[in-house]
Amino acid sequence: MTTSDGSGATAKPRGRAGVFVSICAFSFLVNFGRIAFAPLVDYFIRTGVSPATAGLAATAVWVGSALPRLPTGYLLTVVSRHRVLTGMGVFLAAAAAFTAFSPSIRVTVAGALLVGLASGVFFIAANPLVSELYPDRVGLAVGLRGMSSQIAAVAAPFLVSVAIARGSWRLSFRALAVLAVVVTAVFVLAVRRADLPDAGVDDRDLLAGIRAQWHLVAAGVVFVGVTGFVWQGVFNFYVTYLGAKGFEAGPANTLLTITFAAGVPSFVVAGRLADRFDYLPVLLGVLGGFVLTLFALTLVSSWVAVAAVSIVMSLIVHGLFPVADAYLLDSLPDENRASAYSGYSAVMMLMQAPGGVAVGAFYQFGIPYDGVFRGYAVVVGLVAVGMFALARAGRLPTGS
Repeated sequence: MTTSDGSGATAKPRGRAGVFVSICAFSFLVNFGRIAFAPLVDYFIRTGVSPATAGLAATAVWVGSALPRLPTGYLLTVVSRHRVLTGMGVFLAAAAAFTAFSPSIRVTVAGALLVGLASGVFFIAANPLVSELYPDRVGLAVGLRGMSSQIAAVAAPFLVSVAIARGSWRLSFRALAVLAVVVTAVFVLAVRRADLPDAGVDDRDLLAGIRAQWHLVAAGVVFVGVTGFVWQGVFNFYVTYLGAKGFEAGPANTLLTITFAAGVPSFVVAGRLADRFDYLPVLLGVLGGFVLTLFALTLVSSWVAVAAVSIVMSLIVHGLFPVADAYLLDSLPDENRASAYSGYSAVMMLMQAPGGVAVGAFYQFGIPYDGVFRGYAVVVGLVAVGMFALARAGRLPTGS
């Protein structure tokens, strides 16, 4: 939303930077909450919790992240984006505190589900608002927001380990609860001082919005759902896969950390590319690069070679998410943006979720990890070829 200064000129909207920075802080916190349970699985097992129950905590947070996406899309048809984010911040603080003071592992699993629910609400409410805050720089805006999440993915295992070393894993969730309260308060103050966009005022019918934009939603689901499914399988079994190559656990975990860290700048770089070039060529280039690097990973064996391929692969595949978000959010009209985006996000998350389980299942059926990953590369390659053919035939939405 813009205002006039009385001379007929259009004034620059006020206070949006503060809103955006607080959203990035939220992005760090919600993804920290999601990732923090992964390093706790091994700790819980070492303290006597059964592997199945310990793994349930890590699963519950991702299930929770997927569940509220469509309901949040409906909520945004009746409640403004910033109010939903404010409520999310309060809920995140309560969920983190609930987890921090849980008396048993079963209650901790429930806390993980609640933290996941908060994250799902965040992504559906925040991404449309971010794209509307900076409509001329959608790629960079969603890239910076995504970079905040990726920094949390890199930092969470280390910070949780520090909390465990200081006597209690619960310290990390107590800190999360306190920070969620602080960021929520900062966000509320920033909103009060800002000229917020009113782009979503006509988005009042969830199903109608999804139906009206089904072709764009479907394109996003194919691009991100299939590739995300493969990437989930790769990074969840990355350490195990390197163990099969002969790597010790320590070096393998170091390589996983390096791989995730390499994805941090990718969000900004890809966001800038999305702002400067047509979306479809960039998306197709990301898919092609991921196919090549994933196949190359199955061919290399030395630590240096694996590290080099992993870094390049991470730089490429993490660029998929800001470019796809920019493609959808910039292309969707105001009256359908949040509704259609929630439909895309819900389906895309459900497609990605079983990626790790699928790798384990294929391996149990007797297919070696190299064979699974090469097969995955072929699948993504076929998707890239198919989408390229549709783009050349003019059958894909091109974006704004």
